[in-house]
Amino acid sequence: MADVKVEVLPGPFLQLGEGPHWDGESQSLYYVCILSSTLHRYDWKENRTYTAKIEGSTYASFVIPVKGRKGEFVVGSGTRLLLVSWDGLTGSATIIQVLTDLGEEEADHRFNDGKVDGQGRLYAGTMLAEDSRNHFEMDDGKFYRFDASRGQMVPLKSKVHISNGLTWSARTGKFYYIDSFAFDIKEYTVDAEGNLGDETVLIKLKDDEAATEYIADGMTSDAEGNLYVAVFAASKIIKINPESAKIVQEIALPVAQVTSVAFGGPNLDVLFATTAAKEISIPQDPPAGAVLKITGLAARGTPMNELLLPTTSSASS
Repeated sequence: MADVKVEVLPGPFLQLGEGPHWDGESQSLYYVCILSSTLHRYDWKENRTYTAKIEGSTYASFVIPVKGRKGEFVVGSGTRLLLVSWDGLTGSATIIQVLTDLGEEEADHRFNDGKVDGQGRLYAGTMLAEDSRNHFEMDDGKFYRFDASRGQMVPLKSKVHISNGLTWSARTGKFYYIDSFAFDIKEYTVDAEGNLGDETVLIKLKDDEAATEYIADGMTSDAEGNLYVAVFAASKIIKINPESAKIVQEIALPVAQVTSVAFGGPNLDVLFATTAAKEISIPQDPPAGAVLKITGLAARGTPMNELLLPTTSSASS
């Protein structure tokens, strides 16, 4: 195996970096800072990062381009799913439309991780917001699929602690999902409408008889269907073969709080990792909060999917 190299990308050190999404057309990595509600774009050719604040938004949990609409993105923000306009250069992004809102009954929650499947459907989950009671421990979140034709979130799963990593494996054809404090990775089939079935535990990440405990965060997969999981508070990414349900590689990083991962670069052979500088239990020193560029993995990703929105939307504005 080639030597793995880890570099720090130029850009701000974020309190809670998340949601990396590689855009092949612009050769850019988009990502967010959840707590400052900012969008970020790392330009591969310029080796430079641009930042924008979303006016009128409290959180920004993920950013995903909208198919066929240059400069438009869907952003999870608190209980709202926003359509946002940003040119990728200026310091401000504009809310075009509220695509949907989870409503007052979910007011103390926020969206966390979100991703789009091969049919252009958005999946996203929630957790209790940072200013809520015991927001790490309580299983009060949900996992949803966005029905773009109706402008509604369709609940798929309840009693979720922290809805986090999600990906689809080319190796098995299955969907994989992480609830961080369930301490496992679950596997599902997906029907034609995008609903989940046949829930099974692929791998447990907590051993009650030993000191092993992985807090799994964001997740992606390579072209061969292997899973790559950001492990929060452990300074590593783990690679899992979903057929054997075994950890086959651990990638050490110079940052403890690893939040998410995505393949990108011109050849899709670079693994990017977002991280967090926020002090959860102990102070985090630089480069905590940076985005890391990982090369030499001898693996490639697949192009990331964009959200498919109908020409006319029934969503509220």
